[in-house]
Amino acid sequence: MPVRPLLGAAAVTLALAAAAPANAAEPNATVSVDQVARLAADGTVTLSGTYRCTGGSGPVFVSASLIHSSPGMTVRYGIGSTRAVCDGTLRHWANTGRTVTDTPVGETVRVEAALVELAPGSGLLPLVPRFHAEAPERDVTLVAP
Repeated sequence: MPVRPLLGAAAVTLALAAAAPANAAEPNATVSVDQVARLAADGTVTLSGTYRCTGGSGPVFVSASLIHSSPGMTVRYGIGSTRAVCDGTLRHWANTGRTVTDTPVGETVRVEAALVELAPGSGLLPLVPRFHAEAPERDVTLVAP
C-alpha cells in the first residue's frame, strides 16, 4: 500500500481525535469565569475565575478564550493556560495573553473556559484531550489593570 494514503488517514484520525473529547466530563469538576477581565494598554488581556477537579492520569490545564463574532464568522483567541491542581479544592486561575481586540475598557467581550486533561492515549495518539469541565460562554467587562 502506498505511504501517502496511510499518512492522509493518520492525519484525518489525528484531526478527529483533537476535535472531540476523549470521554465525558468529570461529574464533580467545575470551572467558572469572573465577571471582569483586565485589558492593558498594550493589548494584554487577563482572564480569571475558579476551578475544582479531582484525579486525572495526565496534566490538566485551565484554558480560556476570547470570542469575537461577526456576521458569518466566529474567531476564538486563546488566552494562555494554567496548570490545574486536581485535589478537589476550589482554586483560583488567571491566564494572560495578547489578542487583537478593538473593544475598549468598559465594554463587554464573550469568554469561555475549560478544564482539559492531556490523557495518555495509544498508537498514533500518545495524548488525547479529556474535558473535565466547561464554563458556558459569558459576557465579561473589560477593566483597566
